[in-house]
Formats: sequence, structure tokens, C-alpha cells
Amino acid sequence: MPYDSSLDLTLQAEPGMQMPFSLEAEQSVLGAVLLEPECLPAVAEILPRAEYFYAVNNQLIYGVMLELFTLGQPVDFVTVLEKLRENDAFDEDTGKVYLTQLAQIVPSISNVEVYAGIVRDKYDVRTLIQAARSILSDAREGGEESSLLLDSAEQRIFDIRRGKNMKGLLPVREILLDTFDRLDLLNSADRDRYRGIPTGIGELDTAITGLNRSDLIIIAARPGVGKTSWGLNIARHASVVGKRRVAFFSLEMAREQLASRLLACEAVVEGNKLRSGELTENEWTKLVEAGDILSKAELYFDDTPGITVPEIKAKVRRLGNVDLIIIDYLQLMSSPRRIDNRVQEVTEITRSLKIMAKELDVPVVVCSQLRRATERSKDHIPGLSELRESGSIEQDADIVIFLHREAYNATSEGGEVTEDMDLSAAQLIVAKNRHGETLRIPVHWQGEYMRFTSREVIRNG
Repeated sequence: MPYDSSLDLTLQAEPGMQMPFSLEAEQSVLGAVLLEPECLPAVAEILPRAEYFYAVNNQLIYGVMLELFTLGQPVDFVTVLEKLRENDAFDEDTGKVYLTQLAQIVPSISNVEVYAGIVRDKYDVRTLIQAARSILSDAREGGEESSLLLDSAEQRIFDIRRGKNMKGLLPVREILLDTFDRLDLLNSADRDRYRGIPTGIGELDTAITGLNRSDLIIIAARPGVGKTSWGLNIARHASVVGKRRVAFFSLEMAREQLASRLLACEAVVEGNKLRSGELTENEWTKLVEAGDILSKAELYFDDTPGITVPEIKAKVRRLGNVDLIIIDYLQLMSSPRRIDNRVQEVTEITRSLKIMAKELDVPVVVCSQLRRATERSKDHIPGLSELRESGSIEQDADIVIFLHREAYNATSEGGEVTEDMDLSAAQLIVAKNRHGETLRIPVHWQGEYMRFTSREVIRNG
């Protein structure tokens, strides 16, 4: 029976231009599934949704096929036809003939994945065209700031790329080969390049195996406890000692302030002396030496206020070969689109940060504030429920570390620092760790130098 072109299906209406699509490829995919339903799992991996088809009726038919497949029911001419009859838009006469013809026009069932790839490529191009139209429309309206328009445009393009780069299931043997290759690298002479990036606190690095690729690590504390200082400590250790390329995004402090703190920490010179300028000759010498060391580090600062995840992603891609991203801090970040609910906005930001960590394959360290409930708690020890503004922070993070200082909590509640209270005592509380145990690690806080250091734990007996 020859193909009847009068049965070609309704196409989606697109204003202004004919959208790219391949009717032959769409029909060949549907026909191949009707003739050999066993190929549907492979096709569904390439085309997981009916919207990948451009012709409206092809969408309808493929949607029915996916529904039957999901329900575990057989997919063939009879079952598909019966299911289509439940749709009021289905025309019995032309629809039955069209299904029959689909099974007759397939060039080769063995090439069904190639046909599905063509359908997917055309969909990607159509999505890109639609994104470009939306970008142009938003720009013409002029209702948004240019920075928001740029962020939104970048996010749309990244979303298309992320969808195109989705990978299917891999057999365990292939994954095991990759695992053994990684283990070989970890035991090679250049092993330090493939291990998690050290934070500079040995006990912590042992517990979390360093800062690992694709991980989202949250550092949480109340204001003034030392989140920024520790973030800088990590950045300094990774870039100076570890020879890694680090991108530090500060939404609160200016670059010059960060550099001053970093210099004080490296030179072991009191930070307030860098602000007052009252320095001894010896301190000047130490600062010059520290400046020489820091100037050779691959450490980059950005102090754009209200930065968005797409903007961070774009800047990191332009810099290239970044090993570690540090953001200070989460609650000052913005979403590329307007969201009235702050909890939903933070939820979108944290999920985007986790996706960015996976896409760029780098650890992302993000400082976050805690709710004031921490200060009112009896023992002052922070918990996961006190992460500010969204439970998604706990959910999306691979590792959550709290900074805790007893002396800070005592004074923040209006209390007094007692004589037996160690002002330098601090703890790193690993409250969530997808790679191992949770624990508390004592560290030493040197406020005059704005740094945390490892602290000896004396065990009696």
C-alpha cells in the first residue's frame, strides 16, 4: 500500500518561520516500534518524552507508546490503537490508516536509534530557536536589568546543553574500569593531583577525604564566627600549598579586604595593623615575603554583589581549568529569574550549585548562615535544622560543616566570657558526610591573624 501524503499529521504552529524537523525520521521511529516493540527501551533513552516529536499526532502516538511501556503493557498495533481511541482528538478513520502506513514506511528497523537521534537533534535546534526568541522578547520588553537578562539567557543555553549531554545507563564493568584507573592515578607519583583537595586541617581531610570533585560542601555558622576566614584559609592552602587554581566569589567583602586578610594570614601579622598601617620593619619584611608567595598562587577573586549561578558558571568557564570554587556566601546570591518566595529562590540556587559542581566536575564550597535559634539553644551546638531559609541546603549538600566557637556564642547571647573559657577554642562539626562518618574536630582560632589551624588533641592515659 503506497504512502498517502494526505494523512500527514498536524504540525505545531510556530509564528514567523518553519521550525526544523524531520517528519520521515519521526515516522520511522514510530513505525519501527510498532514492528519491533523490543527497540522501545533504546528509543526511550534517546527520546524520553513525547515533546521531542514535532508533529502533534506523532507526539500523541509516541506518548501512548511511552504510557503503555511505563505500565508494563504490550506495545503493538492493537494496544496503541485501542489506547488512542480514549483520546477525543483521535480520528478513527484516518488514524487507523496512518498507523498502518507507519509500519510500512520504515526503511530499516536496525537503524531506529539513528532515526531517534535525528528526531532529538531537530528538537534541540527547535529548543535553541525558542530560547533565542524568548531572550529577544525579554530584551525588547526592557522590564529587567541587563544583568538579569544576561543571567537568564545563559541559563537557558546551559539548560539545553545539559539536556543534550545526559548519559544513559552504563554496565558496571565499564564503571569498574574507570574506578581502577582512578585508583592507579591515586597511587602514582602524581597522586596529589587526583586526590581530594586538602583544606589544611589534617583530621578533617582524613574524615571527608579532602574536597572531592562534583561535591557541594556547605560551611555554616552564625555571622562573625569565621566563615569567610576559613573559606580564605582553604583557598590559600589549595592555591599556595596544593598548587591548585581556585576561584573565590565574595558577595559581602571587597577584593581588597580579602587580599588584606589573606596577606595577614600568610605573613602571620595582626590584621588590624594592616588597617592602621602601624607596622614594624620586621612586619614589613614578612608582608613583602608573603606577598611574593601569594602573587605566584593561582587564586582569583570576584566581588560581584548578588551574583547568580549562571554568572559564576560563565566566569569559571572563561577562566578555565579551575580546580576549586568557593562562594561567600549563599544567602547573598540571587536567582537569574524573579521568584517572590525566598525559600523557593534558595532552593533553586542550591540545586543549581550542585548541578554546577557536577557539570564542571569541581568541588564547590559555599558559606551559609545559620538561624538565630543556634544562639538560643541550651548547648549552643548547631544542627542541620538550623540552616537558614531552606531545607534544600541540607538535601543538596554532600558535606555540611559547622563552625562553632563557645566564646562567640557566650558573648552573642549577652553573657560573659569566663576565666576558664578558651577564647581560641573552636570546632569543625561535620554534620553531614556522604563519604563517611560525622564527627567533631577541635581546631585553633587565631583571630588576630584571621585563621584556623589544626590543634593537638591531648588524650589522657
